[in-house]
Amino acid sequence: MRQLFRSKEAGILLIIILVSAVITLKNPVFLTTENLLDLAKNNTVIGIVALGMLPVIITGGIDVSVGAMTAAVTIIIGKFMVNFGGNLLLVFILGCASGALLGAFNGLLVSRLELPPIVVTLGSMSIINGLMLYYTGGSWITNIPQWFIDFGRIKLAGIPIQVFFLVLAAVITYLVLKYTLIGRGIFAIGGNPVAAVRAGFHKDKILLFLYSYLGFLVGLAAVVHTSIMRQVDPNAFSGFEMNVIAAVVLGGANVLGGEGSVFGTILGVTVLAVIQNGLILAWIPTYWQQIVVGVIILAAVCFDVIQNRRRQARIARIDVAGETPVGR
Repeated sequence: MRQLFRSKEAGILLIIILVSAVITLKNPVFLTTENLLDLAKNNTVIGIVALGMLPVIITGGIDVSVGAMTAAVTIIIGKFMVNFGGNLLLVFILGCASGALLGAFNGLLVSRLELPPIVVTLGSMSIINGLMLYYTGGSWITNIPQWFIDFGRIKLAGIPIQVFFLVLAAVITYLVLKYTLIGRGIFAIGGNPVAAVRAGFHKDKILLFLYSYLGFLVGLAAVVHTSIMRQVDPNAFSGFEMNVIAAVVLGGANVLGGEGSVFGTILGVTVLAVIQNGLILAWIPTYWQQIVVGVIILAAVCFDVIQNRRRQARIARIDVAGETPVGR
């Protein structure tokens, strides 16, 4: 219990409680059931993608193409539904498969060619954005079939159907990280890649899986997003990747690798959601959210770097203290 209250997650939870209390004092609408359900529904997309980003960041990697990938998949499934009809299962299969393929492309370049993830994903982001602009001309897809719109309106026990997909993504990610060999390899690579390889972990295969899994969840998020918005906007995900990364690092994941949790990531998403909703209810311009996100990322990186240097300094002192004198 004592470790729980000293954890990063406990600190984030305290922030959520304090910020929520301040917002409620300003506007009591915040704590109404309707507002909280809307808050959960509208942040399922960033939550699902953040859960895919989490394992990537734990390994010390990053993917800044998630916004472009999500937008691309929304276009793919939107065009598919408009031109071919299909059914709900096919839409989910197409969305998740398309996302997984886009993620696998990044994973192959990162794992096989050992290119820096930031360079690979910046390049793929530019390529995807260019192809989207060429294909759509910036036009929206507004004639989404009624059967898909009806699906997006479903509620179970009063809870929007989209929230259950976030729960599903959280459960799957937790099981992968906690109970599989891949999960142990993810933390091992993030802690010490050389030692992980020597311990028998297949770094290339794990990285390929991670980026493909992120793409898979991107595809799922794209379907969920379309069910919420009931239309497709090619420019809807501009800057989306920054919010995803901010949610993960705010949730306690170390940008240098080796640390992170599903619970922390969900809390990170919640903090951003509460801040955004609070700004709206307080009639404060939403560009302040972008400022907050930037501050969060910079603060998290600085904190992790400082902590890492302190850890290395402690290890160095222990090594020096443990040395035995070799005679006079």
